Amino acid sequence: MAEKRDYYEVLGVQKGASAEEIKKAFRKLTKENHPDLHPGDKACEERFKEANEAYEVLSDEEKRKKYDQFGHAAFDPNAGFGGGGYGDFSGFGGFGDLFSDLFGGFGGASARANPNAPRRGESIRAAVNISFEEAAFGCKKDVTVTKVETCADCKGTGCAPGTTPEICPDCKGTGSVTVSQRTPFGVMQSASPCSKCRGTGKIIHQPCKSCRGVGSIRRQHKIEVNIPAGIDDGQTISKPGGGNAGVNGGPAGDLLVTVIVHPHPLFERDGNSVLLNQEISFSQAALGADIEVPTIDGKVKLKIPEGTQPDSTFRLRGKGIPNLRGSGRGDQFVTVSIKVPKNLTGSQKELLRQFAASMGEYDNDTGRSNIFGHKKK
Repeated sequence: MAEKRDYYEVLGVQKGASAEEIKKAFRKLTKENHPDLHPGDKACEERFKEANEAYEVLSDEEKRKKYDQFGHAAFDPNAGFGGGGYGDFSGFGGFGDLFSDLFGGFGGASARANPNAPRRGESIRAAVNISFEEAAFGCKKDVTVTKVETCADCKGTGCAPGTTPEICPDCKGTGSVTVSQRTPFGVMQSASPCSKCRGTGKIIHQPCKSCRGVGSIRRQHKIEVNIPAGIDDGQTISKPGGGNAGVNGGPAGDLLVTVIVHPHPLFERDGNSVLLNQEISFSQAALGADIEVPTIDGKVKLKIPEGTQPDSTFRLRGKGIPNLRGSGRGDQFVTVSIKVPKNLTGSQKELLRQFAASMGEYDNDTGRSNIFGHKKK
């Protein structure tokens, strides 16, 4: 198996990169390598998965701290950090509990959480690329993620089928031992993870062969995600229970999917409004016309009134983006620009000269345009 690349290297950012820099780099990579855009390209598919995995860790403040300290081993359930998968240091009883015990005060150790109590699994992150129209009207997408799940053979116990773990004789199943030390200020007590059971409170003599005693394994899953109508670029939706499996019978975490919307060649979005720039001819602007303009629902007719000026904006009510939470839709705004014709024929030029002369903008006697906007007398 190839050695994993550094997550910062994968995203092409420095170790001290800001959250915004990490997000920007991730979005760029996913747009460049999304499997939907490169069907059959295994290299792009692998780069896409690699970027997803890196972003899942570096976009989460707590996971990033653990990665900076322990590297990839922090998230490997087989590396001796416990069976909770990403971000879970249950093998050491939990650093929060450890510091609480160490500074528990004089005369006795503070209460410590039960290492065998049910704990919720970590949430995981993924990204999905969708089109402008899919964001507007909603869709269903398959997201491929690698997540921690409970070992099917041992049901999460870490023991070989037919065997059970032994309660640790040193810590009596608490996962920690108390150490007393005499100081000038009196006897101080502190708690530390039990070295015999490594803070788990139990000893497994016959580990499960499938998970090597961890109780969990990492597998790739394809999960269908409902993308709601009206979702916008960069927004994240949550699929409860789609994350890593819980520990000791705890519930699974969530799957957090960030949506990346591809730019549209014609439309732009501003909230629930759709914006469109539309070219019209000089004669259409001057005389008025009924034209067809594209919308996300298809082409519709738009009336251009006589004497329309450049950059005039017209509203198409109800032709915008559906409201993400609630009923109704936004509007579409069409801004017109005047297309100046090129390569006119001689007769067309003559007709324009006659028109310009009638408007006082052209002198037939001199054959020149009148820059002052009226004919000289």
